[in-house]
Amino acid sequence: MKYISRVVIALSIITMAYSCKPKSVIGEGTVNNSLTAKKIIKNHYINDLEFETIRGKMKIRFDDGDNSQSFGVNVRIEKDKTIWLSESFLGMVKAYITPTHVSFYNRIDNTYFDGDFSYISKILGTEIDFEKLQNVLIGQAIFDLKEDKYTVNIVDNRYQLKPETDMVLFKRLFQIEPKYYKMALQQVAQPAESRVSSISYDSYEDIDGQPFPSNLTVTVEEPGKKTIIGIEYKNVEFNQKVTFPYNVPSGYDRIMLD
Repeated sequence: MKYISRVVIALSIITMAYSCKPKSVIGEGTVNNSLTAKKIIKNHYINDLEFETIRGKMKIRFDDGDNSQSFGVNVRIEKDKTIWLSESFLGMVKAYITPTHVSFYNRIDNTYFDGDFSYISKILGTEIDFEKLQNVLIGQAIFDLKEDKYTVNIVDNRYQLKPETDMVLFKRLFQIEPKYYKMALQQVAQPAESRVSSISYDSYEDIDGQPFPSNLTVTVEEPGKKTIIGIEYKNVEFNQKVTFPYNVPSGYDRIMLD
């Protein structure tokens, strides 16, 4: 349980006042070799998840090579505003994330953290914000795919997209599954740092007419270290009334992460 707060930060590293819209693009589950990259990207955004709120449960598996653990977490999201996480057994660790703050406290060692996304951005060497984290959790592209031109190849019954011109310090790769046009893989490599961060989505399920990831795995590989975070969603509901109880207990010691 003491690793839960680390997982909250790691989730950030890898890091909705709408009614559910009908999905107008549903494939047969097999790739169409005639689709252009532009059309694939268009379909991805047509099927963007529409919601006001999300609530559900996560089973998280954490393994950094030295320690491994599994535990349950309650999750609540208000679109573009709040991500709230709470260890589901006794609420020993809670996190409250907004577009400007990343905060969590740990009842096990009476500590808390309160800061912005700069620590997370420093670890990845690129700007990480609330929108990117939210997109990781719902299976949406963490970069705006409409901003670049891509080559498309078929790999393992997926549409694989690579930018024709990539960033100087980063290499990006995306794979989109052919049924819902949601993310199957998002990968950012930093060759100079020998670091690769990947988010893979094993499956999606239809919830109220919208595709939502059932399982996802975050993997961060760097010299001498590999961290894996597996997330399995349970009992996900859209557009339910949610609250975000969060109050750091008095007397807790603030920790600094640098």
